Amino acid sequence: MGLRTGLALVLIAAPAMAFAAEPAIRAQLAPRDSTVLSSQLAGKIATVHLREGQRFKQGQPLVEFDCALHRAQLEKAKALEAEAEKTHQVNQRLDSLKSVSTLEVEVAAARLAGAKAERNVAQILADRCVITAPFPGRVAAVNVRSHQYVGEGERLLEILDDRTLETEMVVPSRWLTWLRPGVPFQLAIDETGRTYPAEVTRLAARIDAVSQTLVVFGQVKAPAGALLSGMSGRALFDPPK
Repeated sequence: MGLRTGLALVLIAAPAMAFAAEPAIRAQLAPRDSTVLSSQLAGKIATVHLREGQRFKQGQPLVEFDCALHRAQLEKAKALEAEAEKTHQVNQRLDSLKSVSTLEVEVAAARLAGAKAERNVAQILADRCVITAPFPGRVAAVNVRSHQYVGEGERLLEILDDRTLETEMVVPSRWLTWLRPGVPFQLAIDETGRTYPAEVTRLAARIDAVSQTLVVFGQVKAPAGALLSGMSGRALFDPPK
């Protein structure tokens, strides 16, 4: 079963008898929300604003391309749109005076629509020159450098949101007799030597028939920045007798 995105606890499934003897399972922290930002155009990178480990806010510029050509094309497209707009307005006035043919009015309108479309395309390309953060978080990896040329679709940054920790656990399906949202458990992290409170938030929609296990999700209650992705430990439950 693959991991889902998020600062999630990935639990290594243990044999069914092991759960019965000891209600603790190995756990590893992973980001709840994470993504790889890729280039949407080919070109030279002007600036990589952040380094690995640094924090950023939502909407903050992370990578900027050298887009002098794209910005010039946008200015040209805007000028052509303005010209087409004026021509169309003049033809509309002349049409009201019956001083221009219907064909000329329709051609002017079509040229204006084409100019607007060209401007929209140029605007989209210019907007792609700046890669902004889709959510607040930290930089996990930087795959490029300033002044480097990259192709379309090339990986630029790996980012994650570590503000809220979520757990993903594989537990025996027979725990469904008592396991439900709101049930508390403890997360003992090896790297910090500390135990953090957590609680179950939701259960997966189906049971794995082969292993007779179920994926369970939970919320870890820890101070911001106290835990890092990749830390490992044990999830400790206290099932009813």
